[in-house]
Amino acid sequence: MIISRTPLRMSFVGGGSDLPVFYRRFGGAVVSTAIDRYVYIQVNPKFDDRIRVSYSRTEEAGSIERIKHPLVREAMKLAGPKGGIEITSVADIPAKGTGLGSSSTFTIGLLHALHAFQGRHASAETLARECCEIEIGRCGEPIGKQDQYAAAYGGFNFIRFNPDDSVSVDPIICRRTTIAELQDRILVFYTGLTRSASSVLKNQQTAVDSQKKKQNTMRRMVDLAVSLKSELERNNLDAFGEIIHENWELKRSLTAQISNDRIDAWYAAARKAGATGGKLLGAGSGGFMMFYAPKDRHEAITRALKDLRKVDFRFESAGSRIIFVHQ
Repeated sequence: MIISRTPLRMSFVGGGSDLPVFYRRFGGAVVSTAIDRYVYIQVNPKFDDRIRVSYSRTEEAGSIERIKHPLVREAMKLAGPKGGIEITSVADIPAKGTGLGSSSTFTIGLLHALHAFQGRHASAETLARECCEIEIGRCGEPIGKQDQYAAAYGGFNFIRFNPDDSVSVDPIICRRTTIAELQDRILVFYTGLTRSASSVLKNQQTAVDSQKKKQNTMRRMVDLAVSLKSELERNNLDAFGEIIHENWELKRSLTAQISNDRIDAWYAAARKAGATGGKLLGAGSGGFMMFYAPKDRHEAITRALKDLRKVDFRFESAGSRIIFVHQ
């Protein structure tokens, strides 16, 4: 039996610049962190040659080609045995449409467990690259690359997406006290709204691909990612809220699908109560909202958003890990 544990992620600035329609022309960059919420994948031998997959539903299949879950099917084609295997997944939080990169986290964890099940070591780079191949190349998802690299590598990083399709992951180097204070100033709320990231991202890709103004907006968001990295490495948190606020205003201008009246009202209420900046996590239209504010304003912000569920996240330094092996 093999069990992998893979972190979800929280992205601060630059989201959307990891889409190929943009980074292949201009290059992209994000600042993001892995968080202490996880997807667990358990893989163990099955007594017969069939395949059993348990997620939100349970599948029994006689061959890989008959597996309905596209990510499981393609991951097994790439990395797994032909049969005689049982796969189970468990997530710490709602798994779909919440803006924490759950699809890529699931796929990274599955690939890691399948490689380990067959006695192979898989590096973070291998996992991220294979995950991109599966999600974008084989399954045709209109997504970017940041979630795959955040889940595989873990940590608090500046991730750059180069026009030649290569990706570099650079840890943000600052004092431990800076990271601790940053975590203490962040609030996260669950909106209860879920959405299909694919539809939001398809719309965004179309806009960015065809409109010069939208391209310039994305280029400014990449500049903000570079600026945020620089400010953090100088241990300057004063600019954090302003930078993520500008990034959110730019992002919501890309398409009408990214925000809505309810989200705008929650954001305005949090700002009025003392948040200096914030954003929706993920593609937009639902999921979790993150705000940055002085500690003494947290209670007022929580009261202002009393209809939303407050969730405490901490940063996670480790990426996908094999946490249990029993032979």
